[in-house]
Amino acid sequence: MGRLCLILSLCALLLMFGGTQPAGAKTENQPGGNTDKTLSPYFFVQSDDPTIDRLPLKSTRAEVKIAGVTADVTITQVYKNEGKNTLEAVYIFPASTQAAVYALRMTIGERVIEAEIMERQKARQTYEQAKEEGKTASLLEQQRPNVFQMNVANILPGDEIKVDLRYTELIEPEENIYEFIFPTVVGPRYANLPAQDAPDTQKWVENPYLHEGEPASYDFSLSLDLNTGLPLAQLTSPSHEIAVEYSGRTQAHVTIKDDRKAATKDFVLHYRLAGDRIETGLLLYPGPEENFFLMMTAPPERVKPESVLPREYIFIVDVSGSMHGFPLDVAKVLMRDIITNLRSTDFMNMLLFAGGSAVLSPNQSLPATEGNKAKAVSWIESQQGGGGTEILPALKRALALPKTAEVSRIIVIVTDGYVSVEPEAFDLVRRNLGQANLFAFGIGSAVNRHLIEGLARVGLGEPFVVLNQDQGPKQAERFRRYIENPVLTGIQASFEGFETYDLEPLALPDLFASRPIVLFGKYRGQPTGRIIVTGKTAQGDFRQVVEVSEAAASPENSALKRLWARHRIMRLADLNKLEEQDERVKEVTALGLNYSLMTPYTSFVAVDKIKRADGQLVTVKQPLPLPAGVSDLAVGESRFKTAGAVTMMRDLSALKETAPAVPEEAKKVEMKLAVTEIRGDLSRDEVEKVLKNQIGLFEQCRRTASSQAQARPGGEATYRVLIQADGAVKEVTLIKSILGDPRIEECFKKAMERLTFTSGQGLTEVVIKITC
Repeated sequence: MGRLCLILSLCALLLMFGGTQPAGAKTENQPGGNTDKTLSPYFFVQSDDPTIDRLPLKSTRAEVKIAGVTADVTITQVYKNEGKNTLEAVYIFPASTQAAVYALRMTIGERVIEAEIMERQKARQTYEQAKEEGKTASLLEQQRPNVFQMNVANILPGDEIKVDLRYTELIEPEENIYEFIFPTVVGPRYANLPAQDAPDTQKWVENPYLHEGEPASYDFSLSLDLNTGLPLAQLTSPSHEIAVEYSGRTQAHVTIKDDRKAATKDFVLHYRLAGDRIETGLLLYPGPEENFFLMMTAPPERVKPESVLPREYIFIVDVSGSMHGFPLDVAKVLMRDIITNLRSTDFMNMLLFAGGSAVLSPNQSLPATEGNKAKAVSWIESQQGGGGTEILPALKRALALPKTAEVSRIIVIVTDGYVSVEPEAFDLVRRNLGQANLFAFGIGSAVNRHLIEGLARVGLGEPFVVLNQDQGPKQAERFRRYIENPVLTGIQASFEGFETYDLEPLALPDLFASRPIVLFGKYRGQPTGRIIVTGKTAQGDFRQVVEVSEAAASPENSALKRLWARHRIMRLADLNKLEEQDERVKEVTALGLNYSLMTPYTSFVAVDKIKRADGQLVTVKQPLPLPAGVSDLAVGESRFKTAGAVTMMRDLSALKETAPAVPEEAKKVEMKLAVTEIRGDLSRDEVEKVLKNQIGLFEQCRRTASSQAQARPGGEATYRVLIQADGAVKEVTLIKSILGDPRIEECFKKAMERLTFTSGQGLTEVVIKITC
């Protein structure tokens, strides 16, 4: 009986996922069979069938060519079937948030198939039909502006299939530094959306992941050719070790070490031009049907910090499971640096969120005294990270906090961005921001840049990404430089003797940083006349003139048409997230089809004309490595019934063979957390909601001790938990336990200490019983 509680739980979990399927059946390497499950990532489990190669993706290679301010990127994915069954491979991968994806090519042996751009639904139907007919086909779909899904069907045993996709993007300098980013991995997304009714664009969230610290299961390499046109002064990478070969003062060839761990963090390249110059001016592309231009002009100089008015800072900090460890450690360094340097005339408040949220001062922001700053720093320093990532309720609560009168409000959100509700978050900020500016800090080696950049864009602020511990103080200093300088406001562009139309953006936004003003558009006739940029600073009027006749019109600038279309598509898609309109959808679709670009409504599909298989195949979802520094909590807490169960099944493989038969009524055994007593300001519903959202913490404790199988029959433990007014746990005491294992008792205690509840007026005492 000493192992009964553990074995019953194991059997229930095994039943949840069903039995094995015959070789050659249409399956996926993921848990299933639970109709009420939510979309969440899960841990990959290697198949026990040696005839199936579960990892068909063999390598990913990126070739980058940067010329001036544009980058052209080719990503080559090689799929190989070393098993005995025909495969369909599904692979989720990232790209730049600014990427204009414009081409796809599939190579099978010596046959090359160029993909067609189609409406999304038609492309999917074309792919599914080819798959059923036994034809090899590939389908590229956009799930987010920076998340793509590749499907490759009918990979025969022995096949090696190469898929190339190409995109272009604009490189905008900031503080005289040019930055190129190549994202390598999509981090796990927290979601509470039911899987059964989820739309097609959400289902990618349910993806397998390797455990923390494990390298990618495929080879990864990157090479980059840089041609700046002006002398290079500095070339570095804060993310990877690079090898650089120079060929003259303006050209360089960059490579990274071929290492599977290189695929667990985004590749970042920084370079400066001689004399700290920003390459400004005008690029022209005279096309066969349309002419395009791109203007980049430098912003004004900074002003002295003492002229800046007092500010009110609202800090929103993610302390969820995916932030556990390295990301939260970096966030602590960042917040300590920013908060301790606030001026005595400033005000501040802080909201911490995971499954729930808590506020430092619910009724009003606090003056930035030394005592209040120390209180805020101490609070964030005490956090360990745990629970889900309920970002929408946290944003709503923070945006509704009472505003301090007659000061400028700045909202700062710190997160890794591992959520799947980006459109809803953008909408919430856009509708509730008021007169504030929002700055978003992404923490980690592979953050969700779509969320970070999008929040800053709709919040009229700036995005920041902190890759590692060393960058915390540097980015904090950079943030201070931004906010200490008044913006360039009222920016307008006018045209004399230069006939333009279809400008992007429609209105130039205010500027916070030393980055150029960027304007896309089309023009008619000869490129003559000039562009005049005006605005206002704290020092007075601002005016710059760009002479059109001095710009060189070249067919080599063809990327401008795709960059223009990409910017227009992003703007229309943003508007559609606020209020969907059929006309807007039609316009985005037409732009994608006319300019051969990936959009939310267009996809690339390539189909081999030769029938090569009988239509019977095994579907394999390619597992992704966790981003460097991200713990298993990013996956395990998101999905108790899958991630936790899969890990438990792996750890208890020996018990799987020896478990005795279990009565039907015992098969329903599962871990339960129950509130038996509650005294104080918080309601029972509020406490139970937090426990439900963060049950993965306690399930991990049970898995930690599971291999020893020391839990006693009917195992349970009861704890008394004191919750402070700010929602943090003050004290946890073990009242009674019949678990029979001190390790799991202590682990449960520490899990209780990690919980964060909603704030109240005073102490709340809760008695919680854990039963397995």
